[in-house]
Amino acid sequence: MVRADMAVDPLYRLLAWLSPAYPIGAFSYSHGVETAVEEGFIRDRASLVAWLESVLTVGTGAVDGALFAAAWRAAEAQDWPAFDSIAERAAAWRGTSEMALESRQQGGSFLSITRTAWPHADLDAVHERLAGEIALPVAVALAAATHGIALEMALGGYLHAFMANLISAAVRAVPLGQTDGQRALAGLEGAVRRTVEAALAVTDLDEVGTSTPLLDWCSLRHEIQYTRLFRS
Repeated sequence: MVRADMAVDPLYRLLAWLSPAYPIGAFSYSHGVETAVEEGFIRDRASLVAWLESVLTVGTGAVDGALFAAAWRAAEAQDWPAFDSIAERAAAWRGTSEMALESRQQGGSFLSITRTAWPHADLDAVHERLAGEIALPVAVALAAATHGIALEMALGGYLHAFMANLISAAVRAVPLGQTDGQRALAGLEGAVRRTVEAALAVTDLDEVGTSTPLLDWCSLRHEIQYTRLFRS
């Protein structure tokens, strides 16, 4: 028999949503890692960790973390005009067409499956207003806020899943062994924590940006790369 106070488990839901098994197609994207391997920027575990730390702390992770925190706060406060403005910014805040597709496709899939498996009126309302078009960090933040999952825990989980997915891509593309993949993930723990703290401290999204031009270059190169395993 399940006790009433155990009926809703925020951690259970967060783990389900950020699992590699959640059907949003994350496995098909490498976020430029495939091209970075092709060009020799990522060759082994050490170069992978260095690359991903930059992506996380001064690249996509920094931007998505700030968007996630702002979207969570707006949804938690039921400030839907502010939330929709953040969602609009997130949809435009991508340097290449592949990066935009990666975030938009996963975000739309995330919102769709979460509305089905963990229904909530606010998820339905956002889906209706945005016609199902939503960036992934904003979609996950929305679900976390509406289901009562604390911001810091949700954001940390999101960034961990982001890194784990890119490491999985590198394990296949370099290739790396599974043990080196896990050692890389362990090596990024501090960077994930710093990125969470930086995102939580953001008070103005206009002050947020990236400094990873090589990541954008890899994404642009990937669009015309002859042999590809991944969609980005």
